[in-house]
Amino acid sequence: MNSINTFLKETRENLALQLHDVHIKTEIDLSVLSRIENGKRLPTRKQLLQLAQLYNCDKQKILVHWLSDKVVSEVKYEDYGLEALRVAEEKVRYGKPYSLFPELLSKNLIQLESRRYIGSKAKLTNWIIDTILNETKDVNSLIDIFAGTASVAKSASEHFQKIIINDILYANNVIYYAFFKKEYWDKENVEEIINNYNSIDPNELEENYFSKNYGNKFFDHINAKLIGFIREDIEKRKSKLTKKEYSVILASLIYNIDKIANTVGHFDAYIKKPIKHKKLNMRLIKPSEIENVEIYQENANQLARKISADIAYIDPPYNSRQYSRFYHVYENLVKWDKPQLFGVALKPETENMSQYCTVKAKEALKDLVENLDVKYLAVSYNNTYKSKSKSSANKIKYEEILKILNALGKTQVFERPYRYFNTGKTDFDDHKEYLFLTKKYE
Repeated sequence: MNSINTFLKETRENLALQLHDVHIKTEIDLSVLSRIENGKRLPTRKQLLQLAQLYNCDKQKILVHWLSDKVVSEVKYEDYGLEALRVAEEKVRYGKPYSLFPELLSKNLIQLESRRYIGSKAKLTNWIIDTILNETKDVNSLIDIFAGTASVAKSASEHFQKIIINDILYANNVIYYAFFKKEYWDKENVEEIINNYNSIDPNELEENYFSKNYGNKFFDHINAKLIGFIREDIEKRKSKLTKKEYSVILASLIYNIDKIANTVGHFDAYIKKPIKHKKLNMRLIKPSEIENVEIYQENANQLARKISADIAYIDPPYNSRQYSRFYHVYENLVKWDKPQLFGVALKPETENMSQYCTVKAKEALKDLVENLDVKYLAVSYNNTYKSKSKSSANKIKYEEILKILNALGKTQVFERPYRYFNTGKTDFDDHKEYLFLTKKYE
């Protein structure tokens, strides 16, 4: 389907007009006209009407297509874009936006993708899955071996019959079980427990492990007391809860406190300013259960030798920032063995450190892809190679990844501009997300 930009260019050419002629007749800047026709910008309403008059076009129809292009440009790369368009149509048609989704207003459940997470592929998921679907054949099962937020696994579950999800972090494993494992759980009982937490006055609570360590640091002191109390209560209830119920409540706690954490999205440090108290209102997550799913919490390279599927999606850590250290507060919260904490960031002893964050990253990737029993490999990576911060610089180069994958099969590379995680020391315009897609030799 042609865009308004293409239509304007073709119409001008059909009228045998040069861009310079249009510039003279409309007084629209020549460079602006060129960018409009090349699809680099949309015309303003005023410019569009000037061009419509010059080209003798139906103004109503051209405005309709111009408006549709504006809408598409806003939602085409967003998750749930088509659903958002449908809802927008209902809002415009009936003027009653809230009547369209009363269940959302009454329950306001938390979606999987709403968590802050460094390296999250939530905004790239549609592009990744569409590329895989378009460029592969006979693919019915997928391994997401560094699942992270698991947004790719969730999207893949809509297209593939079997999904294998893995991540080494304790918190992520609980989240996967809560969202994806298809097991019976008493939703009313879980809601009652969460409602009970919301009725607690945190000012009446005693100090606890969580508040003593994290209060007025990663969370304000009042909420830290409430978080610690809730976590202790969940553990006391554990024997009377199913694993699914336990995971749902614990995952709900993580997602809710993530929204009030005194951080920039990770726990390598906290913001050293007075924390404004914001009441913690617990809300339930919205599980999107998968019919055929396997969930692991293992070292990816070790797991690769024990599982098989048609395709493996590989999104390893890119730099020296260890995820087990970035999210140590959630790891501590889930394990709840209350260890001694060290340093300004109050981290426990090291655990689950990844080779992909070290000089051994290239060798680790080579070992992983060589031992995965799959027909296709899909590897995500970006080009953060010139970072001023050594901890942000990528551990594996583009050429190294390509060499490793080309040795295993025919490899295509797809790319897309994408905003990168920035600690304030890195700044360049040409940041890209790459998807290496390899069909392994048989």
